[in-house]
Amino acid sequence: MAFNINEFTKNGLNLGGARPTLFDVTLTIPTNIQGIDLNGVRKFRFTCKATSAPASSIAPIDVGYFGRVVKVAGDRTFSDWNVNVINDEDFVVRDTFEAWHNAINTIVSNRKTVSGNAYTGTGVITQYSKNGDVIKQYEIFDMFPTNVSDMTLSWEAQNQIQEFGVTFAYNYWIPVIRANGTSINPDDTTVTV
Repeated sequence: MAFNINEFTKNGLNLGGARPTLFDVTLTIPTNIQGIDLNGVRKFRFTCKATSAPASSIAPIDVGYFGRVVKVAGDRTFSDWNVNVINDEDFVVRDTFEAWHNAINTIVSNRKTVSGNAYTGTGVITQYSKNGDVIKQYEIFDMFPTNVSDMTLSWEAQNQIQEFGVTFAYNYWIPVIRANGTSINPDDTTVTV
């Protein structure tokens, strides 16, 4: 096939391409944790400046047979999920993540202060079209922060806003909205082309 820009714009990016800047992230986190400020949870939606669509992989299982290796599909695993957060002078978002993290394992006494799995929450990543419609959404289940990163302090960091990262472990994610706006049944095995 020869290069043809008209074919590309007609068949490749006929909608103009999805923009990585048109997104937000919302969290539902445990409210039974001492020090959790619901204002921090609400403010997170506006201060989460970067993330990614969650990843998963299916590792192959190598099976030997007569000197050859046959690859068989293994189990799905889910990679950690990261967010980058802008820090405001009230530290309310940072304090929320520190309280959540501390409830899982306290700094001084080395214990969990919540019962069972009451320390997990959910996250929703929503991506928008250029006209503001929801075009893709992922929901992340049974998540909890495994790392609340450091925040750089420097006399030379002029004209910058402080940031920090949070890494979450979770059990699974599902895409809940297709790019065409329809809902998804994650166990649906049919494919429409």
